[in-house]
Amino acid sequence: MALDQSFVGRSYPPTAPYEVGREKIREFAVAVGDDHPAYTDPEAAKALGHPDVIAPPTFVFSITFKAAGQVVEDPQLGLDYSRVVHGDQKFAYVRPVRAGDRLSVTTTIEAIKSMAGNDIVDIRGEVFDEAGEHVVTAWTKLVARAVTEEA
Repeated sequence: MALDQSFVGRSYPPTAPYEVGREKIREFAVAVGDDHPAYTDPEAAKALGHPDVIAPPTFVFSITFKAAGQVVEDPQLGLDYSRVVHGDQKFAYVRPVRAGDRLSVTTTIEAIKSMAGNDIVDIRGEVFDEAGEHVVTAWTKLVARAVTEEA
């Protein structure tokens, strides 16, 4: 069953602040195999003009994807998460995520469409620091695969 188009434009409350720690950044950089010194060495980051270590560009996914859970868990939308695959991800940065940031995400459903029985939901996550400054926008595409009859 196709998802309700009236949800397009719906925004969800900002998430509780997530405090970005140096160790989380380091762990993430190691996990993705990125050894840029600005991710682990405060002095290297400062030499590049940053006040502290910065996070790799995809680090913010863990914060924005968790925030997108508000969409997924909205019982009125009716998205069957057991059928969902991650379809796409994009980021547009105003500035890098830094150690010490306290970030909140406001999530909005940008589009809902159906193709070949699949429901596709485009979610935009606007990430702000605790001073209210925009840090990054993340777009997540979720695809709920069509229900198929078992043979």
